[in-house]
Amino acid sequence: MERSITMNTRKRTCINTVWTAALAMLVAPFFFSSCKQDEYYTDGGKANPYFDGTLMGYLDSRPIELDSVAAVVRLAGLEEVLNTEELTFFAPKDEEIRRLIGQVGYEGEDFFLTNGANQQLYDLGLDTIQTLADIDSVIWRKYLERYLFHGKKLLMDYPQIDFDILSTFGGENYLAYNNTISNIGVVFNDAVTDAGKPTETRLKYMGYRQLHISYIPNISDPDPGRWITHPVSSSDIQPHNGVVHVLDFNRGGGFGFNRQEVIQDIIQSKR
Repeated sequence: MERSITMNTRKRTCINTVWTAALAMLVAPFFFSSCKQDEYYTDGGKANPYFDGTLMGYLDSRPIELDSVAAVVRLAGLEEVLNTEELTFFAPKDEEIRRLIGQVGYEGEDFFLTNGANQQLYDLGLDTIQTLADIDSVIWRKYLERYLFHGKKLLMDYPQIDFDILSTFGGENYLAYNNTISNIGVVFNDAVTDAGKPTETRLKYMGYRQLHISYIPNISDPDPGRWITHPVSSSDIQPHNGVVHVLDFNRGGGFGFNRQEVIQDIIQSKR
């Protein structure tokens, strides 16, 4: 099944021959120890993908990476939606909200904090953001709904996408909760051994699989060069009423798929 891609990746990395039962028993303690240290694996879902609760309950259960997202969902008036409707949620992480708001006078190396909403509001002589509630709930809802899709779709339910040959493997366009359009597809990576060495071997499309969502800003001009693409870092997390695919905040256009667009809406709301 598609959901086992992380386990398959671990096997491709660690197992080159058929393990004997005895050797498997020796490896098992290390395997479970690593699971405790990091519950999520790159390009996959949870080791146990099922969550005993609703989509909203899942957000609340992840305070380190999703508590700001949960707060914004409530401010946007979407709590009941995430508790009752069957949805697929491509969830941004708290870091995207932190970068959206930014910090006045920040002198560090993180460009996003330097040029976030607060710095731009400050430069314009407008009220800066002190709490998440200082941003209009209509704005939060507008951009959160870009991440929500009706129904339950796991990684295995989406078509293949190859960004180099979209004419062959082009993913598929899907209508979001607020009727915006995103292309969603699964990248089939190559399986590579001895990378960079003379003995390197590569099996096309036989490596790990990673879900990608690409927001299409203007459906009348759907040029892939204008897509805003986010890869998924953890896929197929399954609460009772849907699926959560957590996005990689280090790649893509920022919160709402277009951080500057969100900031412009915030600025207009403060004038």
